[in-house]
Amino acid sequence: MPAWGRIASLLACVGALAGPANAQLTDLVSRTSFRVCADPANAPMSVDDGSGFENRIAELFSQKLGRPLEYFWFPMAQGFVRRTLLENRCDVIIGFAQGDELVLSTNAYYTSTHVLVTRADSDLADVTTLTDPRLKGRQIGVIAGSPAASHLADNDLLATTEGYRLMVDRRVESPNQQMLADLVAGDLDIAVMWGPIGGPLVKQAGTQLKLTPLVGEPGSPRLFYRISMGVRNGEDVWKRELNSTIRALQPEIDAILRDAGVPLLNDMGTALKPETAP
Repeated sequence: MPAWGRIASLLACVGALAGPANAQLTDLVSRTSFRVCADPANAPMSVDDGSGFENRIAELFSQKLGRPLEYFWFPMAQGFVRRTLLENRCDVIIGFAQGDELVLSTNAYYTSTHVLVTRADSDLADVTTLTDPRLKGRQIGVIAGSPAASHLADNDLLATTEGYRLMVDRRVESPNQQMLADLVAGDLDIAVMWGPIGGPLVKQAGTQLKLTPLVGEPGSPRLFYRISMGVRNGEDVWKRELNSTIRALQPEIDAILRDAGVPLLNDMGTALKPETAP
């Protein structure tokens, strides 16, 4: 699930972050295993068979910290933080929008953005912005309630836009995969997706689809997000340990994300991140 979806789906947990539950949280972190909270069916991010790119990042951290990897699986939906992190069933969420108050965020370890996806032979394959007049009257797919949907509304494109559900149980429904299937079938002309989902799915599809990151899209809300790891509020020591590990492993993290097909931006979200730092 994309970053804004995680924020929306977890708002009901905010009350659980106050009061005695916050006391002495630093004592809860396991020192014998690397305990990760994850959705078992959130491909391409986390999957219970270990194939997601967040699984690969978790394995990298497990090795660096010298602690065996241990998962607590729970669907990424309402109650996720409360039923996982706050119940001390695990110690870290691998991917969380930086700055969300439900958790204490580490430093961001990547920045990504929304993307446009078209068929490779489409006359829209060179579109780079949602303000392009060629989108008028064309069939557009988007996740309903996402920031990209707001941009489509601002550009008067909703009349020909198909909304796909944001809040689903990924064990039984996959809106982003369905959106791409509809694009391939010709029911859509273009799809607008969160990059860390769209990028890997397009890569898996081969050469029949083209992906274009929406870099520098005008207007609001912003379409790029910095992704961090989430720990319990008050666990500053654990946060600093993870920050040190992120700094040490950043090249390996980037390599995992690029290999998965995730579009990476610079920290300000203004341009694609270069393959090699200058």
